[in-house]
Formats: sequence, structure tokens, C-alpha cells
Amino acid sequence: MSTIESVLQENRLFVPDDQWVAQAHLSKADYDEMQARAADDYEGYWAQLARDNLVWHKPFTKVLNETNAPFYKWFEDGHLNASYNCLDRHQLTQPNRPAIIFEADDGTVTKVTYKQLYQRVCQFANGLKKLGIRKGDRVLVYLPMSVEAVVAMQGCARIGAIHSVVFGGFSAKSVNERIVDAGAKLVITADGQFRGGKEIALKPAVDEALAMGGCDSIEGVVVYRRTGGHVAWNAKRDLWWHDLVTGLPTDCEPTWVDAEHPLFVLYTSGSTGKPKGVQHSTGGYLLQAICSMRWTFDIKDSDVFWCTADVGWVTGHSYVAYGPLAVGATQVMFEGVPTYPSASRFWEMIQRHKVSIFYTAPTAIRSLIKAGGDLPKKFDLSSLRLLGSVGEPINPEAWMWYYTTVGGSRCPIVDTWWQTETGAHMISPLPGATPLKPGSCTMPLPGIMAAIVDETGHDVELGKGGFLVIKRPWPAMIRTIYGDPDRYRKSYYPEDLGGKLYLAGDGANCDLDGYFWIMGRIDDVLNVSGHRLGTMEIESALVANPHVAEAAVVGRPDDLTGEAVCAFVVLKQARPEGAEAEKIAKELRDWVGKEIGPIAKPKEIRFGDNLPKTRSGKIMRRLLRSLAKGETITQDVSTLENPAILDQLKQTI
Repeated sequence: MSTIESVLQENRLFVPDDQWVAQAHLSKADYDEMQARAADDYEGYWAQLARDNLVWHKPFTKVLNETNAPFYKWFEDGHLNASYNCLDRHQLTQPNRPAIIFEADDGTVTKVTYKQLYQRVCQFANGLKKLGIRKGDRVLVYLPMSVEAVVAMQGCARIGAIHSVVFGGFSAKSVNERIVDAGAKLVITADGQFRGGKEIALKPAVDEALAMGGCDSIEGVVVYRRTGGHVAWNAKRDLWWHDLVTGLPTDCEPTWVDAEHPLFVLYTSGSTGKPKGVQHSTGGYLLQAICSMRWTFDIKDSDVFWCTADVGWVTGHSYVAYGPLAVGATQVMFEGVPTYPSASRFWEMIQRHKVSIFYTAPTAIRSLIKAGGDLPKKFDLSSLRLLGSVGEPINPEAWMWYYTTVGGSRCPIVDTWWQTETGAHMISPLPGATPLKPGSCTMPLPGIMAAIVDETGHDVELGKGGFLVIKRPWPAMIRTIYGDPDRYRKSYYPEDLGGKLYLAGDGANCDLDGYFWIMGRIDDVLNVSGHRLGTMEIESALVANPHVAEAAVVGRPDDLTGEAVCAFVVLKQARPEGAEAEKIAKELRDWVGKEIGPIAKPKEIRFGDNLPKTRSGKIMRRLLRSLAKGETITQDVSTLENPAILDQLKQTI
């Protein structure tokens, strides 16, 4: 295998200004010193961070256990509780500080202080115990984006139960698969949720999931009344949340667990189509959630933090349910969608709540550009001091819009690379230390040993592309795939790479300055006429065209070139047809040829009003690959925001 070729040219550089450098938690000198300390004494480095950032009930004496690699253990003989670290530690210092500012879909705002959140979590934890939930039991959480979702997660953590959160847009089949795989004892759901002015039922999906069979482990269903809509009721199994907690104490002694006790299992898609239950520990996971809040976001007492991710995803775990609370921050939670009741909703909310740190996904950024690229200028966004990007590589043109139009060319952008499996940020700028390059996630965080290797596991030279790997275990890392240790080993520590390197599954390039550029998933790397090209770079070139709002690129088999580039494009104008579509397609092919080179020109371009996305905004690339190959779609499309888009994208130009 030749190394992956990097063809994206990006030479713009944005250096932190003196004001940022002066107030930042970490400077360039701090970063260099921490990296040197980690290289010199890796265990000592992480041990000191664990002692400084976590409250331990019983201090640890063991740091890293590598005897059963790759099933690593961190701080294993130490005892602590995640909920205690998020709530109890603030009760004496800031009980009346707002922990969560919740804005509902209809605009109603509710503020919950740290004292109130502590009481609600304790009361719900007592309710779980009343239902017979104990340490180690699995609890499936299927709730809307709400304060109750955080209460449910924290309540489980408080008593040592293991939560598995399922995004509220997933189908009954998805819920069933996760209940069966986890052996869940309890489901926590709601009658429904509000999104974009619409009432969307949730409990019927749970009822359907349980009726599918294989759910004998379930003993009960707790239902939060959110919409007040009618729901079918099984009196032997179902229980209203408010009835469960009425009259219960608002204090609950935490269950102390060892640091390796599973905090949660979160299911993520796998290449086989069977979901993978990513299992995370308590101590190591929480440590890096805290450190990254302080390092990446430079969080301060005066900040109002807003991560727009749903708690159904790992971003909502680390940077809504745990990280912000563990550092005592005030955060915004939002139930709705960014375009309701208008495309200015995000900007209105930033102005209304004086948000200072805003963390969202490139998919949301691109959709907001399409919905109204000048809208942010109509609002007072002067409270912002830091912007963040998460979920996928952000193309340079979207980065520049985010930086200039939203951030007023004064807010650093932390473009964070990490995964469900890594638990926390791995590669990201430090806003007071790292000069920024649009489209690059820059450098590994202190103590993270990231590298680019070839197919034999050997480092490639700077400027060459290859496989992104992590060379040393880190505290927040995945511990196993729940119930399938063999799949864990084969998926993340393949023998082809020597069995000791964590394979992230992303192709990447490290430039001559040591900056990392993510070029797309390994299975999204195209081999065109012997040239291995990252899909992200072709997508970035397409989106840089002034007519293009969004693009996704996949490969399809080609007799001549091995693989052909197939591009799915959403324009900023109405979807073209006939001669107009052919004309624009030619313009875009020529544009890509000019931006990257003739080898990267899409052989096929298909236009749609949108791309096939889940309701959380994730592009379903497997569906695009099937469309490109002309295959019949047999996969479950119930999680798609708009299944009708698939018919549009079957039409080739």
C-alpha cells in the first residue's frame, strides 16, 4: 500500500493574540513542558493529573496496568464516584450557581442550580434503588434532550449502575438491539419530545422494541411526562417518573466504585452493521473529560458554555452530562433544532444567554451557512470568546465563515478530533498556545502519543499520509466492546500493525509543522488510478466553490481507474435538472481539477436538496456508497431525517 496522498493546500495561519495568550490556562511553554514530562514519566504525568483533578474516596496506588494488553487498566485500586465529582464537590463552594440553562423548543427557559441538580439526581437515584437497580445493572436511557436526561445519567452513576443512552431519534429496532446486547434491566424514556415545533412520540418505540422479543431482562419502564400526549400503558411494567420520585429523600449516599468500574456503554456503528457497545470506565474517562474542558475550552468561572450535541452521542456525554458539571461550569442545553422557528435560532440564543464558548458540528455550520450566511451579523455575538468544532473534519471554507462571521475574527476555533472510543479530545488546538490552520485539528493534547503510520505500523515521514494511531494507552480510552472482547482486539489493535497500536480508523497526514489533518475514514479513502485520496479533501474542494453548500464524496468500482470519485452535492440554489445540471456538474469537475488536480475530478456528480442524514445530522455514507454502486437500499433508513432524498440522489449526471 502506498501512503495516502495529501492534496489539500492550506497555508493560512492564525496566531493567538496577546490578550488570549495572557489569560489562557495553558501557554505554548506549558504545552511543551507537559509533553516533555509525559515523554519522560508517562505514568507519573497521568497520576499527578488524576490526583489534582478528581476527588478520590480511596486514593489509588496503581497507575497503569498493561499486563493484559490491550485491555488496559488505569488507577484500578482507587475508589470514587462520578456523580460525587460532578455535584457534591460544588455544594459548599457554589450551590446557587446555575448548572444548566435549559431552553425548550418553544423558547421557555428553565435554570437549574447545582444545589437543585444535586437534589434531583439524588431523588432519582433513590427511585432507581427503590426499583431494585443496583451497582453493575444496565439501564437504557431513551430520552429527549432535557435536564431529565442528565439527571437519569447522573442518577445511574450515583448508585454504580451502568447507563446506555440511545439517541431519541433512533428506531424501535435500534432500541431493541441495544436492550438485548446490554441485557438492560430498566428503560427510562418519555412520552415524547418537541423538535422544530412538532411533537414526536418516544414511548411507542420502546413499547414496540420490547414487543420484538429478546428483552426478558427488562423489569420496568420509567416514563418522564414531557409532552402530555396519550401513551399506551402497561400497569405491570410502566411507571411515571414523577410518581417514582414523589416523597423520596433529596440526599443519596454515593456508591463508591473502583476506577475501572464501567460508567457507561454507548453503542456506535460498526463496519459490519452490528452496533458496537463501547464500554468506558469511571476514573480515566472522567479525568480526561475534566482536563479537556480546562485545556481545550480554557473554561473559566465567568463562562457560559454551550455544546449543541445531544446526550445520545459521546459528545453529549463528555461535554454536556459530565465534563461541564465536573468543572462547575454553567452550560446551556437546547431541546430543539437550529432552524426553528427561524434559521437565526442559534444566534438568538447566544445573544440571549451571553454564551461565551460555542461548540457545534461542521454539519450544523454548513447548514447554517446555507440557511443564511449573513444572519449572525444581525445579532450581538460579542459574548463569544471561543468556538469549537466536533464530529467530522471541518473544511477550510466553513472554518473561515465560522471564524469571521460568527467569531468576528477574534475567537479562536478549537477543531477537535476524537471518537466515541477515545472518550475525550485527543488532537485539538489549545486556544492560547496553538497557531490555527483552517481545516487542521493541529496537535495532540498533552500526553497523547498520536502518530501516522503505514500498513506495517511504521511511522511515515512528515507530509505523507497514512493511518492515524495512538501509540500509548490513555486514561479515557475504550476498555472493551461490551460482551465481545475479540471484536475489540481485532477492531482497534490489529495484528497487521503489531497488535500494540490503537487504530483510529481514520486516514491522516501530519504536515512539516507537525499539524494533523484528518483525511476521512480509512474505508472512505479512494484508490483512483493508483492514487490514494482522502474523501475529505475532495469534499473541501467542492465546498470551497461559491455555489456549493455541502458535499459528500464516496468511491465506486471503476473498470478503468479501480475506483471512481462519486460526489453528492447540495447547492446554495434550487436543485438543478437537465442541461443546467450538466452545466453545473462540468463547472464543479473543472473546479476540483483546478483545486486539487485532474485525478480528483468526480466522475459522477449527483444533486440533491440535502444529503441523507440521521436526525442528529450525521451523513450516512454507507447509503451513499450503495447509491453510487447502483445497489438496492436494504438497510434500515428509519433514522433518516428525510428518506425521500435517496430517490433524488439515484439520478446521475
